[in-house]
Amino acid sequence: MNMVFKRKLPIPMDIKRDYPVPPAAAEAKKACDREIADVFEGKSDKLLLVIGPCSADSEEPVMEYIHRLRVLQDKVSDKILMIPRIYTNKPRTTGDGYKGMLHQPDPEKKPDMLEGILAIRHMHMRVLQETGFSTADEMLYPENHRLLNDLLSYVAVGARSVENQQHRLTASGLAIPVGMKNPTGGDLSVMMNAIHAAQHAHTFIYRGWEVESAGNPLAHAILRGYVDRRGKSHPNYHYEDLTELAGLYAEGHLANPAVLIDTNHANSGKRYAEQPRIAREVLESRRYNPEIRRLVKGLMIESYLEDGAQKIGEGVFGKSITDPCLGWEKTERLVLELADLL
Repeated sequence: MNMVFKRKLPIPMDIKRDYPVPPAAAEAKKACDREIADVFEGKSDKLLLVIGPCSADSEEPVMEYIHRLRVLQDKVSDKILMIPRIYTNKPRTTGDGYKGMLHQPDPEKKPDMLEGILAIRHMHMRVLQETGFSTADEMLYPENHRLLNDLLSYVAVGARSVENQQHRLTASGLAIPVGMKNPTGGDLSVMMNAIHAAQHAHTFIYRGWEVESAGNPLAHAILRGYVDRRGKSHPNYHYEDLTELAGLYAEGHLANPAVLIDTNHANSGKRYAEQPRIAREVLESRRYNPEIRRLVKGLMIESYLEDGAQKIGEGVFGKSITDPCLGWEKTERLVLELADLL
C-alpha cells in the first residue's frame, strides 16, 4: 500500500473512559434528544435551526458564539429550537485545504489526528456542560461517529457522501436524526434512496464488527441546492421544489417525512448574505401550504461572530476560515425576525 501507518489511534471506548460525559450533562443531552425528536415526529411545531460556523476551527470563538446563541435561544424558546452546528470534519472538493479540527486542532500547524480527536471531544463536551446545548456535526467518517455519539443530537451526511453505502448503513444504526443532503448534482432520487436505506435495518461491517442496525425513522432530507455540469449553482428551496419533495415522500412511503433547508451552499450560490432572504421565503411557503408546513421542519444557517470569511492566519476572532458566514448582528436579527413570522 502506498501509505505510512503512523500510529494506532485509541478506540472510542478508551476515549470515553478517559473523557467521560458527566451524569448531569448526559441527562441534558437526553432532554435535547427528546425535544428534537418531537419536532421530527410531529409532536412539536417548533422550527429547528441547525446554526453555527461553516467550520468550528477554534474553541474560544466557538464558545463565545455558543454562549451568545444560548441567550438568543432563551428569547425564542416558545417557537424555535436551535441545534448548534459544531462541524469538526470538513469535506474538500479536491482534497486540498483545511479538513477541520479533527485533522488540525490548530489550523496553522500540521495535522495531528490524536490531538484532533481529543480537541473535538473537549469542545463538544464543553458546549453541553456550559450551555445545555447538545450539538450537530457532519458524519464525514462513519467509523468516527462513536467518538462523539454520547454528545451529538444531530448528524448530517454531506452532498459528497450521501451516495456512500457505509454512510447510509451507519445512519440506519443511529438513534438521533440524520439529515441526508441532496448530492452536488441535484438528483433527488439519490437523497431519497439514502433516506430509505437509513430508515431500514441492515447487517454490515462497522469498526471491525459484524453489526445489525434497527433502522432510523428520523432520517430525513436536506435541500442544499445543486451545481450543474458547467459549475453554476441552482437553488432547490422554492415552493415548487418543496411540493416536488412532498410528492417523492408520498411515493416512497417513508416514516416521518421531513426536510431542512440549507440556506447557504448552492442555495445561496455561497452568497452568505442571501441566507435571511432565503429563510423568509421558506417560511412564506410554509404559511401558504399546510402540507409544506408539516414537511419543512427547519433551516440550516451558517453563522459566526463576524461576517464573511478570512484566510488561515489572518487572525480575526470568530471569522470563518472556510465558507463565509453571517456575522452575529445579522444572525440575531434574523432569528428574532423568524420568531415573529412563526
